[in-house]
Amino acid sequence: MPSVLPEGEPVPESGVLPPAALEGADTRPLGFYLHVPYCATRCGYCDFNTYTATELRGTGGVLASRDNYAATLVDEVRLARKVLGDDTRPVRTVFVGGGTPTLLPADDLVRMLAAVRDEFGLAPDAEITTEANPESVDPAYLTALREGGFNRVSFGMQSARPHVLKILDRTHTPGRPEACVAEARAAGFEHVNLDLIYGTPGESDDDWRASLDAAIGAAPDHVSAYALIVEDGTRLARQIRRGEIPMTDDDVHADRYLIADETFAAAGYDWYEVSNWANSPGGRCLHNELYWRGADWWGAGPGAHSHVGGVRWWNVKHPGAYAAALAEGRSPGAGRELLSDEDRRVERVLLELRLRDGCPLDLLRPAGLEAAGRALGDGLLERAPFERGLAVLTLRGRLLADAVVRDLVD
Repeated sequence: MPSVLPEGEPVPESGVLPPAALEGADTRPLGFYLHVPYCATRCGYCDFNTYTATELRGTGGVLASRDNYAATLVDEVRLARKVLGDDTRPVRTVFVGGGTPTLLPADDLVRMLAAVRDEFGLAPDAEITTEANPESVDPAYLTALREGGFNRVSFGMQSARPHVLKILDRTHTPGRPEACVAEARAAGFEHVNLDLIYGTPGESDDDWRASLDAAIGAAPDHVSAYALIVEDGTRLARQIRRGEIPMTDDDVHADRYLIADETFAAAGYDWYEVSNWANSPGGRCLHNELYWRGADWWGAGPGAHSHVGGVRWWNVKHPGAYAAALAEGRSPGAGRELLSDEDRRVERVLLELRLRDGCPLDLLRPAGLEAAGRALGDGLLERAPFERGLAVLTLRGRLLADAVVRDLVD
């Protein structure tokens, strides 16, 4: 949920979509992303659309309060029902993200999920996820979520080393994320993810190995590992610019990725997207796959992005402005864009090439096919899938994924 929104064209006050957006909708999965924009503290590397209590004080009054937030978000779910009209698709995935969703009472998250269920219905095997900070949940909270319909939880672990967590401004104690996995299992959660970050300034290879070992030892069925990206405007970026903290170079990021992939593979976790590993096909994050495959999703909440049938739109950023729009019966949409066929083709290449299942070669233009041939010769694409009409990255190709994608979209 980046903090800077594009411009786009205006969203109608009713939120109505062009008729073409729902053509063929019954062939596409539908998901919901529910954004909770509140955090107890702001992490120095974070560029997401989130707010602490101090940042909200005096900038929206009661409308920006998290006490009323669940009711406000339910209003947008009801707006979604009106906009999508007689769309009969049950919702395949719900993902509650943030921010820190678990700063809200568990009953609030359950209430938000219930609104999606009541307005749209849930598929029998729907995946229902919430993100959580390790220090913001306990066994009773997790039990309330599970009893309320959630079946997947994603904990922000980031690292097992105290000095790395300190650089990232993470407040949980080492060992707490692993304990959370056990508590989630005891509460009945079928699927649990741990998020890791590598390449933090001051992190060594041994630190990273310790984090991987700790994560695997907790036995989640899914692990995500992302390179630290230093975003302009963050506290971490300012510290690096002032020379207080050294920048981690790309070679270190590559080494850490190789360590991660080798460690995960040895423990029985297979990659299915460049930054994501699961220990079984059932452990994959279906909601993220919905994004990567260009399906339909409604993003509710301040700054949330949505996509339905080639129409992409995004909400106003501030919780106060978001709540005011809904209170006045208006869409909280700040802008939207209608994707052309070429836009959608390019996005498919950008996203599907990152998947273990690969990108169909018939999506590529002649220049892209030539680039794919060169990538194959350079050992960046796997040969057997290529001969079946798919571009699938090798391990070396995953290290250079951005460069390969740039060549193939031509």
